[in-house]
Amino acid sequence: MSVIHPSELSFISKHAPFDRMELEHVLWMLERMQLGYYAEGEVIVSPQQGVVDRFLVIKQGMVHGEQNVAHAAEADTWMELAEGECFPLGALLANRSVASVYRAGSDTFCYELPAADFRELIGMSGAFRDFCTRRIANLLEHSKQVIQAQYSHSSVERQSLASPLSTIIRREPVTCSPDTSIRQALEAMREHRIGSMIAVDADGRPLGIMTLHDVRDRIAIPQIDLDQPVSGVMSSQLSVLPPQALAHEAALVMARQGFRHVLVVENERLVGLVSEKDLFALQRVGLRQIGSAIRHAETIEVLQQGAADIRKMAHNMMAQGVAAEQLTQFISTFNDLLSARIVELEFKAAGLFGTPLHEGMCWMALGSEGRFEQTLNTDQDNAILFKVPEGMDADQMRGKLLPVAKRINEKLALCGFPLCSGEIMASNPKWCMSLEEWKQTFSAWIRSGSPEALLHASIFFDFRALYGAQHLAEDLRSWLARVASDNSRFLYMMAENALRNRPPLGVIRDFVLNDTNRLDLKLNGITPFVDAARIFSLATGVTHTNTIQRLRLSAAKMNLPEAEIEAWIDALLFIQVLRLRHHDESIANGMKDDALDNLIDPASLNELDRRILKEAFRQARKAQAKLRLDYQL
Repeated sequence: MSVIHPSELSFISKHAPFDRMELEHVLWMLERMQLGYYAEGEVIVSPQQGVVDRFLVIKQGMVHGEQNVAHAAEADTWMELAEGECFPLGALLANRSVASVYRAGSDTFCYELPAADFRELIGMSGAFRDFCTRRIANLLEHSKQVIQAQYSHSSVERQSLASPLSTIIRREPVTCSPDTSIRQALEAMREHRIGSMIAVDADGRPLGIMTLHDVRDRIAIPQIDLDQPVSGVMSSQLSVLPPQALAHEAALVMARQGFRHVLVVENERLVGLVSEKDLFALQRVGLRQIGSAIRHAETIEVLQQGAADIRKMAHNMMAQGVAAEQLTQFISTFNDLLSARIVELEFKAAGLFGTPLHEGMCWMALGSEGRFEQTLNTDQDNAILFKVPEGMDADQMRGKLLPVAKRINEKLALCGFPLCSGEIMASNPKWCMSLEEWKQTFSAWIRSGSPEALLHASIFFDFRALYGAQHLAEDLRSWLARVASDNSRFLYMMAENALRNRPPLGVIRDFVLNDTNRLDLKLNGITPFVDAARIFSLATGVTHTNTIQRLRLSAAKMNLPEAEIEAWIDALLFIQVLRLRHHDESIANGMKDDALDNLIDPASLNELDRRILKEAFRQARKAQAKLRLDYQL
């Protein structure tokens, strides 16, 4: 534009990052922009157009980013951009084509800046450069699409687990009153071709559900009189989520509780029903089936198949584009189910199930599983916490529990969780202790601050209850939060120890490689964030074990800017995506579980991923800089 109208300047200056840029830089940009028009449904940018040649800002209308790169369609929309938003940053910065189709969702006008001017503007304006490069969230989304495209050859088109439930509901719920006869309810189910009937009260509040399984188990087999009210056979245990909940939350509920349906309720009123079929009709292995098979498994062979299904599920979800945070939660949740079932079966086999020894025992997950951050490469880190029954002492209790724990560790190994080389396992007498013994052990580590104590702290401080007497773990966690936050010397030593592990950024080269010319994504990429989050949480009394929760909750207490914390989280999640992809590709190439590693050659990454990885390591350094500042190191 050679002449800038005041309304144009007023509009552009309302939106990030232009609202933080110097006026002369905004004017320079506007002078070089052209206004483009796109009719509804018209493709604006696509992979087929080659290297992106312009930076776009939406002036009016709406733009859809479409998930299916090969066959763009309305159902594939994964992102919606509105007025004032800009795109496609990732492709411009990497000087490549986009990974998604950008299509006008309505008649749309966009300001367009040539790519050469975009790059010049980055050099001129620090605020613009900061928006485009320091905050990696935009880049992360584009990289996720590239990764997804790489998996598309082995996956069919799927519903996005990032979708809110309100977008998945396919029809108005079919309901009846609790006084409706079973016969009438069944006739309505046949007429509407549905597999469930929901009973609601006069205000539309759900009271119960009758499914085809209820028809078989509660009606057909007992030969119940069909003229009885449906309230007599319906299930009153309901799984309920709000419309804004995401599909992955519904999937987790189905997996954990073994339900096939989730009711969508707003202001106590039923607005829809989401079934497992709605979420996973096209998946070869459904999540509820995996969870159900594991919960009801009676043999190690069935559990081994469950472990294999978990890996298939992870591959499918990566192809679907499920975010790393959600994916690791899924993996950890299913691994929890698997571990819990093995614990339960071994206590039954030992004849201890339901005894005071069983009731007073808590099986604890440590390390990455304790943080809900497991990938496909994970060995065993577990421990036992118990309450000493009346008439016994701790050593007697230990003597009863250790043989069972040994069999549990062995069965977990058969299911693909290698035995811990450092023997951080419940079958080690050192890690099978009473509540008082655990408190004494933690106190000794905190007082000592020795290298061994700091190493143990990095593992054991991430404990959580996986099976059994959960209240014991909660008591220990509350006690530890008070004791650790009061010991500044111990936190200082933890920070000092954490800062010895520096992200592998070079001064001359992009990365500092190890002896095998590779990067360790876990040690040098994930661990700096995990260590910093652990120390922040201990210092502020946050009791969560998940790294992202620790960062967010600690930041609020430490008055850290939200944008800074979110940049750290984006970086952590990107590195986690690379780890998951590396593990999945290794398994696909025939590598055994116990041979998986976290080592990658950065030269094997595409240009965009290398750029983001470098920025992710910079964010790890910033998290460490906060530690250095807080503890004057």
